[in-house]
Amino acid sequence: MAMKSYVGALLLLLSFSSSINAQVFNVASYGAKGDGSSDISQALLSAWKEACASTTPAKVLIPGGTFALTEVALDGPCKAPVEFELQGTLKAPADPSLFKNDGWVTFQRIDGLTVSGGGTFDGQGKTAWGQNDCAKNTNCRTLPTNLRFNFVTNAIIHDVTTLDSKYFHVSILGAKNMTFQNFHVNAPAESINTDGIHIGRSLGVNILDSDIKTGDDCVSLGDGSRQITVKGVSCGPGHGISVGSLGKYENEEPVEGVFVTNCTINGADNGVRIKTWPASKPGTASDMHFEDIQMNNVTNPVLVDQGYCPFNQCQAQIPSLVKLSKVSFKRIRGTSASQVAVKVACSQRVPCDEVEIADIDLVYNGPEGPATSECSNVKPLISGKLNPTACAKPHIPKKVKISDVSFRDIRGTSATPLLLRSLAAEEECLARKWSFADINLRYNGRNGAATSQCANVKPTITGKSSPPLCAGLRS
Repeated sequence: MAMKSYVGALLLLLSFSSSINAQVFNVASYGAKGDGSSDISQALLSAWKEACASTTPAKVLIPGGTFALTEVALDGPCKAPVEFELQGTLKAPADPSLFKNDGWVTFQRIDGLTVSGGGTFDGQGKTAWGQNDCAKNTNCRTLPTNLRFNFVTNAIIHDVTTLDSKYFHVSILGAKNMTFQNFHVNAPAESINTDGIHIGRSLGVNILDSDIKTGDDCVSLGDGSRQITVKGVSCGPGHGISVGSLGKYENEEPVEGVFVTNCTINGADNGVRIKTWPASKPGTASDMHFEDIQMNNVTNPVLVDQGYCPFNQCQAQIPSLVKLSKVSFKRIRGTSASQVAVKVACSQRVPCDEVEIADIDLVYNGPEGPATSECSNVKPLISGKLNPTACAKPHIPKKVKISDVSFRDIRGTSATPLLLRSLAAEEECLARKWSFADINLRYNGRNGAATSQCANVKPTITGKSSPPLCAGLRS
């Protein structure tokens, strides 16, 4: 299936090359000026409207130069294939408050789209990254994505660059038969939540021979991603090539058919990764294959994390209900920046099935000793050369008893409704001799009243308590 998808992408590229004789709609003819400050949104929308109405293949051309552009939605359906050729640089407004929506340049409901030209979509995101507080604030404002493709069919995006997006560089929703070839993403490692290409609920998306440098996942696959090929991609800096995170929302669609091959990961936080939330909604992800991958100084080269819980905004002690199956990691080589080079941590409630690990050669040269692996709730099929030895014995978390702990005279305001969280990992680690006294914490946000959360702990509670402490005790 992966080969069919790859061949289909090449045929698609050849078919769109016929647009070389297309009628050209140059934005300069509609009053656009490449002076770096004059907004060309109306000129672009006028050129797009006429090109989309053409009954023969058409091309919207943005010539060389620097053009200021506020947010635009380039809508279909169009009467014939349309090419968007960007030769110069488009610059977004630097101030995120000037955006009304969550996208800067949006292509939607188009069958037969080409984006090309060697130009750059400059999101000017540096001023926005410091305003991103989603790690602490669940009601954070979503910043604009550089490029959105909503319900686009039969498309090729090639030889263009997305630079310094305020949020995701590319977001794809509801696509069918879409290919990125020689596509470039460029942002520094410190850019927050700037996923390179995020795919959701799409069928047949190919990312080929491209390079992605950013501050988050180079490629991330959300629910409903099916028949996805990532081939010949260079990733890093960033957080690697990731499936997920999955299981956060109701009615997520299955992930099926993911093929990541012949890629290079350079200095990233993760290499190839599958991540699901604990306490998740039920779901499935299957037929996922990561093969022929070069790792260069990657912190977590191979990672399955079914307890993905960033910033402690979840119930980490409750197992994930996302079932992973038919997963392979083969011919993965290079260097790890941490001792645990291979970690496959599956769900205790729904263990992983049909996992293959073969021909792994990952070297760690740090002070702790040679590279190691950790596995839990999985019995993989193992073959070929393995360095480190994968899943030789299950990883058993250490059980630590925590006792003689007190919290007293704590008062003030909280930025989240969950004001107190007191959890022991499991019943055998039941916390002993805990006490709370005179706790007075307030939450004034929009997520309801203040709450507390306790598990496997039976504290002594005295004095005034606001909110009620450990009222919903689970033991």
